[in-house]
Amino acid sequence: MEYKILSFPITMPFGSTQLTVYPTLLWDQQNIILVDCGFIGSLPILKTELNRYGLSAEQVTGLVLTHHDHDHMGAAAALKRVNPRMKIYANQAEAPYISAQEKPLRLQQAEDMQKTLPPEQQDFGKAFCDMLRRVEPVSVDEFLHDGDYMDWCGGCRTIATPGHTPGHISLFMENDSIVITGDAMALENGLPVIANPLLTLNLEQAVQSMDKLMSLKADTYYCYHGGIYRQKRSGAV
Repeated sequence: MEYKILSFPITMPFGSTQLTVYPTLLWDQQNIILVDCGFIGSLPILKTELNRYGLSAEQVTGLVLTHHDHDHMGAAAALKRVNPRMKIYANQAEAPYISAQEKPLRLQQAEDMQKTLPPEQQDFGKAFCDMLRRVEPVSVDEFLHDGDYMDWCGGCRTIATPGHTPGHISLFMENDSIVITGDAMALENGLPVIANPLLTLNLEQAVQSMDKLMSLKADTYYCYHGGIYRQKRSGAV
């Protein structure tokens, strides 16, 4: 079976800086699965990237949300409006926050942090909280549990990687030795690190989850923050 596993950048302004994230596309003869979808307002960029591969947003069959952070699910509701038949997948522990049945943990954390920020950081903190409140909720259609197997692109296994958030998941494309990490691992100066420890809800769990991913000894890690990391083999990267 022919298939493609692609990582592509989405860059948008955040305050005075530009932020880039790397969603992943799993594309085979039956499925077009997007893993995370970028920021609020990033749907036009997402459409442009899909068009580069001859695809449209309406053709996407599924969206996997690794967790409920704004930069991972910010465009989910907009994409679902364009493509109502698309299934949304996530871990059951993340679903109440993705659908806003419960107050998102990231918003709760940001509001708590806002109370302790020094005066010079108050404006930034307020803007961050306001942005989190603008994230549109969306319903999860199907839950992904630790160890679940999907036939996407020759075989895909769900890996529970809690820590950054309680229900965070990653994906292991076993045939190709590729791990799609979400925020269970990021790249900094080309090296694997914990994704933004200040925003990690359980740092001890996050360290264990990153160790779990590295213990798979995959050839390649697709990191949402930082891009692609390839393990060194026989002295080559």
